[in-house]
Amino acid sequence: LPPYQVLPASVSMEELPRSTVVLEEPPRPPRDHLVWSFFTTLYGNFCCLGLLAFVFSVKARDRKVLGDYSGALSYGSTAKCLNIVALVINIVIVVIVITVLA
Repeated sequence: LPPYQVLPASVSMEELPRSTVVLEEPPRPPRDHLVWSFFTTLYGNFCCLGLLAFVFSVKARDRKVLGDYSGALSYGSTAKCLNIVALVINIVIVVIVITVLA
Protein backbone atom coordinates (compact mmCIF):
# COMPACT_ATOMS: atom_id res chain seq x y z
CA LEU A 1 0.00 0.00 0.00
CA PRO A 2 1.25 3.49 -0.73
CA PRO A 3 2.03 5.66 2.28
CA TYR A 4 -0.63 8.12 3.29
CA GLN A 5 -0.02 11.80 2.65
CA VAL A 6 -1.48 14.76 4.43
CA LEU A 7 -4.17 16.47 2.39
CA PRO A 8 -3.25 20.09 1.59
CA ALA A 9 -5.52 22.68 3.15
CA SER A 10 -6.42 24.14 -0.26
CA VAL A 11 -8.05 20.87 -1.45
CA SER A 12 -11.52 19.99 -0.25
CA MET A 13 -12.93 16.49 0.01
CA GLU A 14 -15.64 17.20 -2.60
CA GLU A 15 -13.02 17.78 -5.31
CA LEU A 16 -11.42 14.36 -4.85
CA PRO A 17 -12.61 11.39 -6.92
CA ARG A 18 -14.86 9.00 -5.08
CA SER A 19 -13.97 5.36 -4.87
CA THR A 20 -16.59 2.68 -5.22
CA VAL A 21 -16.55 -0.51 -3.24
CA VAL A 22 -18.56 -3.48 -4.40
CA LEU A 23 -19.84 -5.49 -1.48
CA GLU A 24 -20.63 -9.08 -2.20
CA GLU A 25 -23.48 -10.73 -0.38
CA PRO A 26 -22.37 -13.53 1.89
CA PRO A 27 -23.57 -16.90 0.66
CA ARG A 28 -26.93 -17.96 2.04
CA PRO A 29 -26.49 -20.80 4.49
CA PRO A 30 -28.07 -24.03 3.27
CA ARG A 31 -31.27 -25.28 4.82
CA ASP A 32 -31.11 -28.09 7.33
CA HIS A 33 -34.82 -29.14 7.33
CA LEU A 34 -34.71 -29.76 11.08
CA VAL A 35 -38.38 -28.98 11.80
CA TRP A 36 -39.59 -31.12 8.89
CA SER A 37 -37.40 -33.99 10.07
CA PHE A 38 -38.69 -33.61 13.62
CA PHE A 39 -42.32 -33.93 12.50
CA THR A 40 -41.46 -36.79 10.17
CA THR A 41 -39.86 -38.55 13.14
CA LEU A 42 -42.97 -38.00 15.27
CA TYR A 43 -45.69 -38.72 12.72
CA GLY A 44 -44.21 -40.70 9.86
CA ASN A 45 -41.34 -42.79 11.10
CA PHE A 46 -41.67 -45.64 8.59
CA CYS A 47 -38.56 -47.88 8.75
CA CYS A 48 -36.87 -45.18 10.88
CA LEU A 49 -36.58 -42.86 7.86
CA GLY A 50 -37.77 -39.95 9.99
CA LEU A 51 -35.14 -40.65 12.61
CA LEU A 52 -32.43 -40.85 9.95
CA ALA A 53 -33.65 -37.58 8.45
CA PHE A 54 -33.51 -36.00 11.90
CA VAL A 55 -29.94 -37.22 12.42
CA PHE A 56 -28.84 -35.80 9.05
CA SER A 57 -30.62 -32.52 9.83
CA VAL A 58 -28.72 -32.19 13.10
CA LYS A 59 -25.47 -32.92 11.27
CA ALA A 60 -26.34 -30.27 8.68
CA ARG A 61 -27.01 -27.74 11.44
CA ASP A 62 -23.69 -28.56 13.10
CA ARG A 63 -21.84 -28.11 9.81
CA LYS A 64 -23.64 -24.83 9.18
CA VAL A 65 -22.60 -23.52 12.61
CA LEU A 66 -18.98 -24.48 11.88
CA GLY A 67 -19.11 -22.65 8.53
CA ASP A 68 -18.75 -25.77 6.37
CA TYR A 69 -21.47 -24.90 3.86
CA SER A 70 -20.66 -27.72 1.44
CA GLY A 71 -20.97 -30.32 4.20
CA ALA A 72 -24.17 -28.68 5.45
CA LEU A 73 -25.58 -28.71 1.93
CA SER A 74 -24.79 -32.40 1.56
CA TYR A 75 -26.33 -33.40 4.88
CA GLY A 76 -29.32 -31.11 4.32
CA SER A 77 -30.08 -32.56 0.91
CA THR A 78 -29.85 -36.09 2.33
CA ALA A 79 -32.30 -35.13 5.09
CA LYS A 80 -34.63 -33.62 2.50
CA CYS A 81 -34.58 -36.78 0.38
CA LEU A 82 -35.26 -38.97 3.41
CA ASN A 83 -38.16 -36.73 4.41
CA ILE A 84 -39.65 -36.91 0.92
CA VAL A 85 -39.33 -40.70 0.79
CA ALA A 86 -40.93 -41.04 4.24
CA LEU A 87 -43.76 -38.71 3.22
CA VAL A 88 -44.46 -40.59 -0.02
CA ILE A 89 -44.44 -43.96 1.76
CA ASN A 90 -46.82 -42.65 4.43
CA ILE A 91 -49.19 -41.25 1.80
CA VAL A 92 -49.18 -44.58 -0.04
CA ILE A 93 -49.87 -46.46 3.20
CA VAL A 94 -52.77 -44.13 4.05
CA VAL A 95 -54.25 -44.53 0.56
CA ILE A 96 -53.94 -48.31 0.76
CA VAL A 97 -55.56 -48.43 4.21
CA ILE A 98 -58.42 -46.19 3.06
CA THR A 99 -59.07 -48.27 -0.07
CA VAL A 100 -58.95 -51.57 1.83
CA LEU A 101 -61.26 -50.38 4.62
CA ALA A 102 -63.70 -48.59 2.31
